[in-house]
Formats: sequence, C-alpha cells, structure tokens
Amino acid sequence: MRLRLDLAYDGTDFHGWAAQPGLRTVEGELTEGLTRVLRLPGPARVTVAGRTDAGVHALGQVVHVDLDTDALERARGRADRPLLEALAARLRGVLSGDVVVRGVTEAPAGFDARFSATSRRYRYLLGDDPARVDPLRRREVVALRTPLDVAAMDAAAERLLGLRNFAAFCKRREGASTTRTLLRYDWHRREDGVLEATVLADAFCHSMVRALIGALVPVGAGERGVEWPEQVLTEGVRDPRVRVMPAHGLCLLEVTYPPADQLATRAAEARARRSD
Repeated sequence: MRLRLDLAYDGTDFHGWAAQPGLRTVEGELTEGLTRVLRLPGPARVTVAGRTDAGVHALGQVVHVDLDTDALERARGRADRPLLEALAARLRGVLSGDVVVRGVTEAPAGFDARFSATSRRYRYLLGDDPARVDPLRRREVVALRTPLDVAAMDAAAERLLGLRNFAAFCKRREGASTTRTLLRYDWHRREDGVLEATVLADAFCHSMVRALIGALVPVGAGERGVEWPEQVLTEGVRDPRVRVMPAHGLCLLEVTYPPADQLATRAAEARARRSD
C-alpha cells in the first residue's frame, strides 16, 4: 500500500530534509519513527515532494511511503481506531516536537509525492523595521535594517513570471535542468509590518527561491531598478550581486496535485522533463 503523509516542521534544528550520516535531518527523523513504529527490519524509504535546505520550515510538506499490510497492522497496537489514524497517532507520539504528522491517507493509484505534484508554494518573511521586529518570531522572520519599497519589489517580481531558464538563480547540478514555470511571485506588507513574499512554481531548483528573494531586496532598498532582476535572469549566469537569503525566512506552505485520474500521467511527464 502506498501512503501519503502530510507533514509540518520547524527546520531550525535540522540539517535540511535529506538524510545525512551523523546529522539530524527531517528525513532521518521521519524514517526512524516509521521504522520504530512499524518494527521494520530496515529503514523505511520515503519520497518527498520538495527537499528543503537546512533551516527551511514547512507547513505543507508531502511524502509517500510504500508499506505492506502486515507492517501497517503492527502500527495499530491495541488501539480501537482506523488503521491509518492509529499510524498517524503513533508517529506523533515518537517524533520530536519540531516535526508533526498532520495526517496519513492511502494514496490514489499513480500518486508520486514528488513527480505527481503540479506546484509548490513557498512563503518568505522579511522585517525591515528594527523597532517592530518581534523577537518571538526570530526563527521565521529575517530582520533587515534597511526600509524596503514593497511596491517596487512587487513590480520587479512580476517581470520574472512564466516558463524561463532560471540558471541565474540556481545552484547548478550536473545534468539537471534549470527550466521552471514561475506561476506566481508577489510581495505585500502585512498589518504587523512584515513583508511577505509568495512564490509559486511547478518546481524549484536548488536555492532558487532564496535567490529570487535576494534579487528583489536591492530593488526594495533603491539600489537597483525594477528591471534589474529580469536582466540577471536573461543573462543566465549566477550574479554575485544576488544574495541567497537566509534559510529561516522560508516556509513550504503547500504542494498541489491533479485529480486522481491524472496523477500517473503527470508523474511520467515530470520525470521526462527533469532528471534532477
């Protein structure tokens, strides 16, 4: 049976998603929990919708895992509740407080947490007024000392939308495509004074979101014109003037999927387009 797990986590104390020997990671924490609850002979193997970097948070991460029914029955224990509810509850009981399993459901046929996804939506938070910085939110809001023009940043962001080669904003990986469709990128100032960016794309390459944020900060500070980020994008090479912003301001909010009868087709198309 293929299961879908919906997760949330505070990425502060993790060395990113991907399991690494000797380091605490979200994947390592989750697979250890699954292996323990299900009493598996070896580590559970999970597939994630989006591999987050060290320090990045998530409220809407999605994972799939394939398990046999005998292993699932071991998760029920003596609890008189539906099997998948019991698994979710037992996972919440063994995982640390900075990882939460929102729910466990049986995945439809053809579902792949990574390749069936049609979009990922991220949020980035910036505080540009030192007097209004909330110390209780220092793990999710990046504090700056320079006031930013949110209207200029929003105008510059709009110029980056569409199907483009985002090599200028990605850390290159051998043989990996950097072509993505940026579906939404906008900025607004919230009532608490924090600047919030929403970034939505079919997929993201390594460091893309934080570089997209970094390209807009000089625009907001008046150091670059609204046309500059698009010029960097068009040139197609990493620009040292584009800062990759701190990880803790970034949060994966949502992963979307097509209707059940389109999941397998979507996964096949995504695999054909990307080898990363």
